[in-house]
Amino acid sequence: MKDQNEINFTGKSFSLMGIVNITPDSFYDGGRHNSVDAAVEHALQLVDQGADIIDIGGASSRPGAAQITPSEELHRVLPVVEKVVHYFKGPVSVDTTWSEVAEAVIDAGASWINDISAGRYDERLISLVARRECTVVLMHSRGTPQTMQQCVSYKDVTLEVKSELLEAVTTFIKTGVKRDKIVIDPGIGFAKTARQNIRLLQDVSEFLSTGYRVLIGTSRKSFIGTITGKEVEQRLCGTLGTVASAFIRGVRLFRVHDVKETADFLKVFSVIENSLPIDHF
Repeated sequence: MKDQNEINFTGKSFSLMGIVNITPDSFYDGGRHNSVDAAVEHALQLVDQGADIIDIGGASSRPGAAQITPSEELHRVLPVVEKVVHYFKGPVSVDTTWSEVAEAVIDAGASWINDISAGRYDERLISLVARRECTVVLMHSRGTPQTMQQCVSYKDVTLEVKSELLEAVTTFIKTGVKRDKIVIDPGIGFAKTARQNIRLLQDVSEFLSTGYRVLIGTSRKSFIGTITGKEVEQRLCGTLGTVASAFIRGVRLFRVHDVKETADFLKVFSVIENSLPIDHF
């Protein structure tokens, strides 16, 4: 298993997690990389474009997405993980909520598990992460992809999301997961309205104040379309606006579809905002 310290987060201006969806129904790139060869080729393209982490998913988590079985999910992701780890020596993440899937992909060489349920769907995943000492992304969500947009009632979205995330963190730590193996994600677009997503981005320093690394995933999401009036294929510029906002507030880890464009944007932006040498990259 790879070591999370292959990425020196403190020494980098930013880090990018490149998205590889092996699904027919993901909201942006569903069906584009369904074959093993197409998915592997896309992953390696993202690496060439500057991805520090490759995040492979076999089940769509968009609102209303149909649920598939863990065995079908594993059938989609395992052969891709096996090939990607052969060529890419950085961290390979798998976007899953199931311990059965997580264990198999860790055996195959993945070193990160990206769990949109933060352990809610499969409690066995918590002890698995502790036992295998992999890095885990705990994302805030409520309900399931089928019901989450009915679960958007908050008195204070920032405080409640932060509190619910820290409850999950506590459960993982009590089970034996080390603090430095945990990344938190406020779950932009998951059981939140457009206004609540904006509020979370405005208040992202609340999540950074916990001392955990924070991952932000806004790439081409619907609230950007609400603001801009653009369809998903035309939301790159809007996405970069959210990346800029989060970067200014201290976020350094981003999950994105468009690695090349985001990397170029953040290279220029971070040189200006952080007064870095012009040849820093």
